[in-house]
Amino acid sequence: MNLVIDVGNTFIKIGVFDESDLVYKKTIEPSDFIEEIDIAHRDFSSIRQAIVSSVANLDDDAITYLKKLFSTLVVDHHLDMPFKNLYETPETLGIDRLALVAAAVDQFPEKNVLVIDAGTCITYEFKNSKEEYLGGAIAPGIRLRYHSLNNYTAKLPLLEPKIPINHIGKSTNEAIHSGVVQGILYEINGVIEEYCNIYPDLTVILTGGDAHFLSKRLKNSIFATSNFLLEGLNHILVFNNNK
Repeated sequence: MNLVIDVGNTFIKIGVFDESDLVYKKTIEPSDFIEEIDIAHRDFSSIRQAIVSSVANLDDDAITYLKKLFSTLVVDHHLDMPFKNLYETPETLGIDRLALVAAAVDQFPEKNVLVIDAGTCITYEFKNSKEEYLGGAIAPGIRLRYHSLNNYTAKLPLLEPKIPINHIGKSTNEAIHSGVVQGILYEINGVIEEYCNIYPDLTVILTGGDAHFLSKRLKNSIFATSNFLLEGLNHILVFNNNK
């Protein structure tokens, strides 16, 4: 069994894989990391190896503790990937983005795939049928947009995300919901359309914390999954073990 850990900007996701099957998943606060690792170690005694991806700072003591329990692979830009990376500044490429591309290679081999990760940021990652990663785009996520309206204006309130009733906001709150949510839907649909103009056989994956919030409101045909990044990390671990 493999222990897969994704350290995000806000939370940490932990997954346990039996080969390619995700058998356990939990989202935790960073302060609960050691306790949750102990629980996984106790409940899944057959875990022998772990992989860690961190876009935030994970305490060195936490990594040291993890390495005492399991053979641990920490993902960085020097690690071999199951695809050819054509990004012009690979050293600046987020580790989470690499994992998403790895999942696309594993689950959709020899296909043109656009992965949209709707989290703190909305990222777009594209790999072609030759298993080449070409790059993508980074945009503010839903909550970043709500917070920016509140932080950079004098009177606009901070709201929780909500699907707008209609396009025309008849109050300030409705106008904010329409501007943020409808704007993101137009953006995502527009990006997909542009890629489809070049790659008509495009496969589109929508993942991340806001995937299900958005998926039913997108007009394009997509696959929505919340576990794509964890699955990509597991594939990177397997790939490096089989070299």
